[in-house]
Amino acid sequence: MGERPRQRRAQGRPRTGSRVAAVQALFQAEQAQANPETVIDEFVRHRLGELPGLPAVAGAGFEDGRVADVHVPLFARIVRVATGQQDTLDPMLSAALSEDWPLPRLDPVLRALLRAGAAELWMEDGPPAKVVINEYMDVAHGFFDGDEPGLANGVLDRLARLLRPAEFVGAG
Repeated sequence: MGERPRQRRAQGRPRTGSRVAAVQALFQAEQAQANPETVIDEFVRHRLGELPGLPAVAGAGFEDGRVADVHVPLFARIVRVATGQQDTLDPMLSAALSEDWPLPRLDPVLRALLRAGAAELWMEDGPPAKVVINEYMDVAHGFFDGDEPGLANGVLDRLARLLRPAEFVGAG
């Protein structure tokens, strides 16, 4: 869990780009102890979308935290729900983790990823739980090379079964 995260671009997938950006924004808000609305505004103005006047080049600017292909309303909603419901979602995430790896001990990027995924699972009008879990698995693979994607999968699956049990009726 100690490896430094890496990032990949979700080219041509604006909803995935929204999730990547939400993880980055939640990480930044936690690290800087910043107001989530301020972070959302900063991302919308400075980090989302292609750079003006420059041709779109695959991966351009991504190393600097720029996400070119983003569905901004989804990005903002994930950040708002994750921060607005954090007092409810964090205990649920903690309960889904092992005692050896409590939420505060996790890598801060992984913690941001779990909060973003939990926020989407919290949204009753969001995509199906299995879609959310698969999307955050893809995002986790973009940030991590180790066991973190598997951990994210297990935690989000447990949380999905708690928050959306009807979607798992009859499933193994």
